[in-house]
Amino acid sequence: MKTQRKYRWLIHLVLILLSFFTLGPFLWMVITSFKTFDESIRIPMTWLPEVWQTANYVEVWHKFPFFRFYFNTFFVMAVVVVGQLLICSLAAYAFARLQFPGRNAIFLFCLSLMMVPGQIFTIPHYEIMVKMHLVDTVTALWLPKLFSVFGVFMLRQFFLTLPRELDEAAKIDGAGYLRIYGQILLPLIKPALISLAILTALTTWKDLMWPLIINSSYDKLTLSAGLGLLIGEHTTYYPLVMAAAVLAVWPMLLLFFLLQKHFIQGIALTGTKA
Repeated sequence: MKTQRKYRWLIHLVLILLSFFTLGPFLWMVITSFKTFDESIRIPMTWLPEVWQTANYVEVWHKFPFFRFYFNTFFVMAVVVVGQLLICSLAAYAFARLQFPGRNAIFLFCLSLMMVPGQIFTIPHYEIMVKMHLVDTVTALWLPKLFSVFGVFMLRQFFLTLPRELDEAAKIDGAGYLRIYGQILLPLIKPALISLAILTALTTWKDLMWPLIINSSYDKLTLSAGLGLLIGEHTTYYPLVMAAAVLAVWPMLLLFFLLQKHFIQGIALTGTKA
């Protein structure tokens, strides 16, 4: 018993030490956001500011259209999350429950796309947006991201864990495929849907490259692209950058803490049945 307690304390100690490597950069970002520019570049560096000040937050909020950045980011994130949940769940239901020619071959082809770096699709996406006259629009931010192969794979694994007897009982009662999907099976994979929603929201929120490529107007940028405007050509005011980063990251932290129970449950149960 004593040996088990000793090992338990040792494991907790190691986890606490490792957590500092994860939380360290975040804490440094928050602390730097309250420093002056001189304190942020001082050598040897100072861990804590001499005077904690909020002037950086006030300046960065008035210097850039943060409210517009927030609106664009929230709007794009909401559209992408809803779109992926709908499209990916429909595709996953088809791959998991329906029988049609070439089902396994098509699914394996979709899985093979996960091995291809996403940056390869940037030029084709841009050319499509040009032909559709959607360059420098908010629509171009969310339209290419409505489908996710990972989302299809994840939800398919959850659909496979549900007993086939549910489908058969529903068919006896006269339910069609869409009713079985929407009213019977979909509520049973709620943890997976929440997990996919969180992952999609995080990916969309922090996306930097595509917004910078497709849009150039201030009122069409997202938060991640807007933060790039704070990086100067010759001098970067790090306290302003860190203050802007804190303003940009807090909604995702709040989202994760509110839904972390469902997120962990969804990830833990993924792939429990082949």
